[in-house]
Amino acid sequence: MARIVVGIGVALVALLAVLGWQRLGTFEHEAVAPDVHAIFGLGGNVCVLATERGAVVVDTMTFRMQGQRIRELAERLAGGPVQTLLNTHYHRDHTHGNPGMAPGLPIVATERTREHLVTRDAGYWEGAAAETLPSVLVADEHELRLGGKTIRAIHPGRGHTDGDLVALFVEDRVLCAGDLFFNRRYPRIDVEAGGSVAAWIEALDRVLALDFDRVVPGHGAVSDRSGLQAFQDFLREVWEQAQGAVQEGRPAEDFLATARLTRDAGYESIYVPFVLDINRDYVLRTAFEEARGTAGGS
Repeated sequence: MARIVVGIGVALVALLAVLGWQRLGTFEHEAVAPDVHAIFGLGGNVCVLATERGAVVVDTMTFRMQGQRIRELAERLAGGPVQTLLNTHYHRDHTHGNPGMAPGLPIVATERTREHLVTRDAGYWEGAAAETLPSVLVADEHELRLGGKTIRAIHPGRGHTDGDLVALFVEDRVLCAGDLFFNRRYPRIDVEAGGSVAAWIEALDRVLALDFDRVVPGHGAVSDRSGLQAFQDFLREVWEQAQGAVQEGRPAEDFLATARLTRDAGYESIYVPFVLDINRDYVLRTAFEEARGTAGGS
């Protein structure tokens, strides 16, 4: 099964010797709509919205230098300064570029995302970096109007973490889904931060009720509504099979060996040496443990 290296976790520091600093600031970008671009690099995908007053950016990848170069690229694409930043969740491959943005920039995130940043990752957010912590906190939904554009920031519920946020660029009909959508990748379920397979499926019900055409996932290629629906269908298949195995009293190893998924054809693992190996068995085991806990088992 194919594996990809995703910019997440401290193990990326060790990869610098191989990748080189220059690659960190080397991005590809794609026009998703006339005023929307997706940026791809060593970390989670980034969205840029061009408005009459400058740029709105969603996420900043893994390193301060990347944040600086994302800022420069966003300003070129938008023809003006970055006016607002949104963070979809707390993981470092989506937030650790924040210090590369201008101090005092409004930064939108959920309340739980900020809490995770300042408790789980406190050492990073010291000194000047503290000025680029989220400052506009969302409990459920926040709407921003800027330069002729409307941006809706929505916390649809738990899923990847308990602080996930999606950004809808209303006029452009583009959804920046963050890690609530892994496009054709096995997803990480951050149980320690409130992640949940069952809740994820419900959160995507709310997301899919929004009005959009194109979707920028947290990882993987730009997709559309049907791609996001297919990802939800995969999660539902995993959850239903896990629940069935628990109800039948089957042990985890038997479930892993006999599970028959049909909706993950072409899915890739996410592999970070010594830190993460997000693959089929990981997703199945996580769902099984959640289903067993929900059923009251030991």
